[in-house]
Amino acid sequence: MPRIRNWKDLTFYRPTKRTEYVHIDALFGESGRNVIDFDLIESQFRHLMRVAVSVREGAISSTLLLRRLRAGSRKNATYTAFREVGRVITDNDPVEQERTAKFNALLTNAVIFHNALDIAEIVRQLQEEGYVIDPEDLAHISPYLTEHARRFGEYSTHELGLVPEAYDPHLDVDFSPLRGDAPPAPDGYGQAA
Repeated sequence: MPRIRNWKDLTFYRPTKRTEYVHIDALFGESGRNVIDFDLIESQFRHLMRVAVSVREGAISSTLLLRRLRAGSRKNATYTAFREVGRVITDNDPVEQERTAKFNALLTNAVIFHNALDIAEIVRQLQEEGYVIDPEDLAHISPYLTEHARRFGEYSTHELGLVPEAYDPHLDVDFSPLRGDAPPAPDGYGQAA
């Protein structure tokens, strides 16, 4: 079962004002508060679907859409309905939650592997240009960089048929300790889980 990070900072929403939970009711705040407005979602459903189809068909970019919805957001019923949809827990099935957790782990590992390949390629290019690569400098580089990852962005699929080059794990860098002990690993790396 996946864990929820920083759950104390989250706001949980009830499906109705009368809904109460035996062991976790305190997480939802006072009784009758933090309730999802399903009536608003139902009344705006047509607009929500129109917006979703427009984004999917490329008639409007998600960035432009967010700008338009944010303008006067308190008065904008469609924006408010989207906010309510975002508060709904879509799936409480443990199998689906486990599948989502595994998908996220797979995605994270794919990003890390891709970044490791890119870092290795850059190191090779720098070495070809005559730079000396110090292992202590490499010890501070994390392969878990996410700024360039566009998880929900547009992706090109025309390269799916291309076979990638063979992965070369060898870097011509001397990783043996320089002064008796190996340099400390950056925070979170090389530590037992």
